Amino acid sequence: MTRWVLHVDLDQFVAAVEVLRRPELRGRPVIVGGTGDPTRRGVVSTASYEARAYGVASGMPLRTAVRRCPDAVFLPVDRKACEAASAQVMATLREFEAVVEVLGWDEAFLAVEVGDPEALAGRIRSRVRESTGLECSVGIGQNKLQAKLATGFGKPAGVFRLTGETWFGVLGDLPTHALWGIGPKTAKRLTGMGINTVAELAATDPYLLATKLGPKTGPWLTALARGEDHSPVAGAPYIAHSHSRETTFQDDLDDWDQVRQEVAHLARQLADDIATVQRTATRVVVKVRYAPFTTHTHGQSLTTPTTEAVVIEQAALAALGRFTERRPVRLLGVRAEFTR
Repeated sequence: MTRWVLHVDLDQFVAAVEVLRRPELRGRPVIVGGTGDPTRRGVVSTASYEARAYGVASGMPLRTAVRRCPDAVFLPVDRKACEAASAQVMATLREFEAVVEVLGWDEAFLAVEVGDPEALAGRIRSRVRESTGLECSVGIGQNKLQAKLATGFGKPAGVFRLTGETWFGVLGDLPTHALWGIGPKTAKRLTGMGINTVAELAATDPYLLATKLGPKTGPWLTALARGEDHSPVAGAPYIAHSHSRETTFQDDLDDWDQVRQEVAHLARQLADDIATVQRTATRVVVKVRYAPFTTHTHGQSLTTPTTEAVVIEQAALAALGRFTERRPVRLLGVRAEFTR
């Protein structure tokens, strides 16, 4: 028996939930996001594989999505339906002899001891399909990082194993942003240093990276590129580390006095939300998306954890004050971060 980590990822989850409720949509391009009206502002939450074939992707403006796939069915996100489906899936995963760490609505890690992880992955896929009607992909690895990345190679509705032995054969020539944890900004900085691929990053002296990117970030990036991850699969119940409120405006806000009013309103709504779930904020972050589609954030730490609306509003306005550009705004968001 060998210890393995499995990463279970539900395929096109939000769209799949809608298709389950509307079987007549099966096989058609389905795009879920915003209010479900592509003539209004909003972004794609999930697109079915049929829609993805037209170049539709998560985070894309709905107006762009409808231009790429005009025959798609557009639907709003039904949070309650997704939460119910997710709870059913996670309950199914806990039927297996495994430590289950839930990552969100549509994915989880399982720590298992098994001789044939592919066979177990097949049983998990079958059981999830039987109990929920949803399809999932399963990545297999010796740690969470390997399992997470393996899932992408197994999609859709497949199984893929990625280990230390196969790591560079699969990932070595890929760009650094293919790694879980490296975003576009970090990848761009690495490119500026002449580091373009996973293999090149893995071969870079971690002390050199530390001088350029920080004493913790540098060595961590090298370990990431080598497929190393020592974080355990934690079976404690999933607890959100933040909660947010945001709104997209159908007409850009040109008046920054109105921007301040909207941020204050979102902050007060957010304070009510976190008080209801009995969580306290330690930091408040404001997101501004300028027209046409450029997003920036600034945060404000709190001296003591709180749920007080006045304090959260003040922190949000302080964070907003760090934005120096007064360009038209299409989206505003306020996020409360909790103690981890």
